[in-house]
Amino acid sequence: MTNFALEFWNERYSSKDYVYGTEPNQFFKEELNKIAVPGKLLLPGEGEGRNAVYAAKLNWNVDAFDQSKTGLKKAKRLAEINSVNINYNICNLTEFNPGINQYAAVAIIFVHLDESIRKSFHQKLINSLKPYGKIIIELFSKNQLGKNSGGPQDLSMLYSLDEIKRDFYSLRTLILKEDLISLNEGDKHTGEASVIRFVGQKVSEHL
Repeated sequence: MTNFALEFWNERYSSKDYVYGTEPNQFFKEELNKIAVPGKLLLPGEGEGRNAVYAAKLNWNVDAFDQSKTGLKKAKRLAEINSVNINYNICNLTEFNPGINQYAAVAIIFVHLDESIRKSFHQKLINSLKPYGKIIIELFSKNQLGKNSGGPQDLSMLYSLDEIKRDFYSLRTLILKEDLISLNEGDKHTGEASVIRFVGQKVSEHL
């Protein structure tokens, strides 16, 4: 997901098919499965609901939001097909307020933001974590520029290891790496891709 115009996302999600597929992001799946006790999970920019539905099937209490009403409708349909409930709301990424010490986990999966709002957005997510809560992140790296496997073709909206390290310095780093992977997530995320993967843990309620 990116912060492109609302019309862009409503148009992208207007097809009958799920443009990023119905299976969860692989890195998100692997890292969520490592958390032994499900709790409350936040998924900003959740699109068509594939990650939210997967988490709900594992008994996570899922809060998700996006700016696209078309994405919301498809997410609710996917949840109904899978017989789970997700709390999915419409909200602009720049305006949401998740509160303090609310979540056992937060996942940012391909949520690409302009540099002018990125740091404040990330800080809100850090603040929303409970002590020892985790943030799981997969994003396209700056080396994704020129590849046709997904993501914005705008260098300022792609990420570097240093940017992630700087924005999440207050968390204990469990994973931070750049990988070249093979994406297979529907029509829009297919092929060789350069991604950054990060898992951080909040170690104090004062962070």
